[in-house]
Amino acid sequence: MAQEQLADPDTARRRGRLKLLLVLLICAAPLIVSYITFYIVKPTDRTNYGTILDARTLPIPQMATTTLDGQPRTLADLKGKWVMLRVGGGKCNDECMRQLYAMRQWRTMQGKNMERMERVWLITDSEPLDTVMMREYDGMELLRAPAATVAKWLPTETGRAPSDHIYLIDPLGNLMMRFPFQPEPGRVYKDIAKLLKASAIG
Repeated sequence: MAQEQLADPDTARRRGRLKLLLVLLICAAPLIVSYITFYIVKPTDRTNYGTILDARTLPIPQMATTTLDGQPRTLADLKGKWVMLRVGGGKCNDECMRQLYAMRQWRTMQGKNMERMERVWLITDSEPLDTVMMREYDGMELLRAPAATVAKWLPTETGRAPSDHIYLIDPLGNLMMRFPFQPEPGRVYKDIAKLLKASAIG
């Protein structure tokens, strides 16, 4: 009888430890499930189409950008807006025209959120722009910028130039996404729509 009484405290401690372990497992379950989902299952709908850039390593450089009539204007002046950015010379080839058209469409497709977005073309030479083209894409910011500074700043895919990509700058002025050369329009639209929906700024 005395031996049973001596065993009771040990049994109680084991039961206590078991209960504590069960409580810890229940509390940790959501974390474990999310870890498995994120790192093992890897659902495709969590990925972006565009490449996420590390804004800490790619701050917008200090550069003497101007409007077409020579007035100082910088990308920093557009803080508070989402900015779709393309770069290249003033002679707009077929690829340039595709980009300008796509940027206009992506903005328009955002519906009530379209006013949260700006389109910017950094023109990296002194080539005059076609006036018909300028009227067609009225509302886009046209800024002349030093080619060397722009090329040093913007990261590209291997074998590509900055003019091959469309970039996205967030309302805080961070370069945060790059879209691939000749991207799938629907996937770019979805990336932008998700960002606008998730963002409380801009």
